[in-house]
Amino acid sequence: MSTITLAHGNGGTRMRELVDNVFASKLANTILNTDLDAAHLNLTGTNWAMTTDGFTVQPLFFPGGTIGSLAIHGTINDLAVAGAEAKYLSLSAIIEEGLQTEELEHIVDDMAVAARDAKIQVVTGDTKVVPRGHGGGIYFTTTGIGKKLETLTLNYYQLKANDAILVSGPVGNHGIAVMMAREAFGLRSDIKSDSANIFPFVNALTQISKPSAVKQLRDPTRGGVNMVLQDWTRCSGLGINLSEEQLPIEPAVKAVCEMLGYDPFNLACEGRVMAVVESNYVDEILTHWQKLPNGEQAAQIGTFVSSHTQVVMHTPIGGQRILQALEDEPLPRIC
Repeated sequence: MSTITLAHGNGGTRMRELVDNVFASKLANTILNTDLDAAHLNLTGTNWAMTTDGFTVQPLFFPGGTIGSLAIHGTINDLAVAGAEAKYLSLSAIIEEGLQTEELEHIVDDMAVAARDAKIQVVTGDTKVVPRGHGGGIYFTTTGIGKKLETLTLNYYQLKANDAILVSGPVGNHGIAVMMAREAFGLRSDIKSDSANIFPFVNALTQISKPSAVKQLRDPTRGGVNMVLQDWTRCSGLGINLSEEQLPIEPAVKAVCEMLGYDPFNLACEGRVMAVVESNYVDEILTHWQKLPNGEQAAQIGTFVSSHTQVVMHTPIGGQRILQALEDEPLPRIC
């Protein structure tokens, strides 16, 4: 069984073999050229978006995905919530000496499948190898370029009282799936990460009768739903009333959270989108979303209000609790 060595990062023959046989062969497209240090892109028009992200998840393999598929989905999703469709990605891999070559190939295979499914191209990249003990197996840094959707005009400062808050599906799955794969709690479950491409949900918003009714989009990654809501109250100067019973949470996720003391509102998602929309268009949007794969449980979870400036949860028994902004990361290295 072969492993990655420092020689795979020294610029010589073994590095060329690694780049060509693992990365370039699996991510091949008409633009990717490992003999060049930069990709030549023909970008027309001015409506483009760009994002950069890093991925350090531990463990590298978890139910529902790997760090490879997560790196692709995470980059696509950051562009999607900016109202753009991902077209091109760059990829930087920091590999730790000793990583099994078979594991690396599995990770890049997952990356290639995610890229093909989303119809995007990895067009340039870089590979470095660090000594054993100086990394977590492998880290990725990506940069994505996407074409803006002309009909979506997103702006924090458009938010008003009575605007509705939607989420495209159950929350907390990614955080719990990674935690269950990482920690020895003695628990067994079938919970899988929700890691997925959310662009279909964003694209569906262009098909409603009034696309401008969509005011803001976010993917609730680190900090989960809670931190998105905290950002929205801070930027708008408004408060948010939430309905706990309307928040979609899978029973298994809820059960694990109750046993271990986690709040699903604070757990990362990697395949969900949250939207702020004019209240008159909630039903139309949910009808579109609920027809999409992974969108069956899309729901309205809250409303902006002018009567306070906090995030207030209304419980099924008539109580209330205030959600506070996170100060500590409940589950580090989940993305």
